[in-house]
Amino acid sequence: MMKSGSDPHSVRLFRNDFLERFTMISPLGFVLTWAVMLALAIYASWGVTGFFSSLGLVAVGLLIWSLFEYSLHRFLFHMKLKSKLGQSLIFLTHGNHHTVPDDDKRNIMPPIVSISISSGVWALLCAACGPAGSVIFLGFGIGYVAYDSVHYACHQMPMRGPLLRQLRQHHVRHHHSKLEGNYAITAIFWDRVFGTNIPVKKR
Repeated sequence: MMKSGSDPHSVRLFRNDFLERFTMISPLGFVLTWAVMLALAIYASWGVTGFFSSLGLVAVGLLIWSLFEYSLHRFLFHMKLKSKLGQSLIFLTHGNHHTVPDDDKRNIMPPIVSISISSGVWALLCAACGPAGSVIFLGFGIGYVAYDSVHYACHQMPMRGPLLRQLRQHHVRHHHSKLEGNYAITAIFWDRVFGTNIPVKKR
């Protein structure tokens, strides 16, 4: 089921080509998918509240995403399971990324995962907050797009400028340090808040 391909910069997760296609996405596919998703969120949010109230709700959505991103990465993607089935599931969801970090087709979460999870979050927000849930979800979706864009850039693009370099160095330490930590990708202050920041080695 899970085997390395001939390309040293890629890993094959399924022997079945149809299933394998669902585990990958190109940057263009990501942009098109989330342009539609965010457009739907904007449409559902239009006129729900006033301008400044909407900005506040979007900010709440961004905050929710930042905690979701940290928690998902720390507690689910790095869960320590002993059974073979559990280890296989963790490898499918995230372990393959640590095996081949620079696989450009898997530096972005595939839509079958991202859209499924996001749709569930959207439904929960609307159930809890009514129409305002769509405005909150807009912030959540923007946060997700920022997350996957930064993550892709950390592995595939030069990160210039103080902030971008800091984000990349933070994530590189997550992959290559002997310590476990640096679970946040965008809101990296959460690693300091929750005590999972990997310190920079002194020269």
